[in-house]
Amino acid sequence: MPTREASRKQAAPPSRTKLWIGAGAVVLVAACALTYFLTRNVARGPVATPAVPKAPAIAAKHIYSETADPRSDIAAAMSQAKNEHKRVILDFGGDWCGDCQVLDIYFHQAPNAELLAKDFVLVHVWIGHEDANLDVAAKYGVPINKGVPALAVLDPNGKVLYAQATGEFEDMRHMEPASVTEFLTKWKS
Repeated sequence: MPTREASRKQAAPPSRTKLWIGAGAVVLVAACALTYFLTRNVARGPVATPAVPKAPAIAAKHIYSETADPRSDIAAAMSQAKNEHKRVILDFGGDWCGDCQVLDIYFHQAPNAELLAKDFVLVHVWIGHEDANLDVAAKYGVPINKGVPALAVLDPNGKVLYAQATGEFEDMRHMEPASVTEFLTKWKS
């Protein structure tokens, strides 16, 4: 009678061909599973992603005058504000600034356009490439090095009611028009 060990035949190691076929089968199954899960989500419809505010498409508009005298523009605005019982908004920036362009677009959308027209006199102050009219910005407590657009709100007598100190509007491209509405509502006369 043969022994138990003798009855077991020693199995030959698998050939390389069998190993490659096995590896190919594993890859094929993985690819099929991946395709199934990806197409299953497509069949259900697009996956919801969080809404990211999109800035409006902009073409650079000429907003800030390089030749204007901001001191006389501000004096004229304060005179107008006194006569019309409004406040003055100083908007420091430059035409090269995308965020300044977006702020201007938001200023001209409803309800912001109505709030601006009813309660404010707007003065655009050109700051060059952060190298012009910096003394004007400093006079009203607006640090241009924190970013533009930078805003200040004055009463008709020139008293600073608000000076943007930390670059609150320097990222307008990622802000909603409602943030401008909130600002105008807070500071209206």
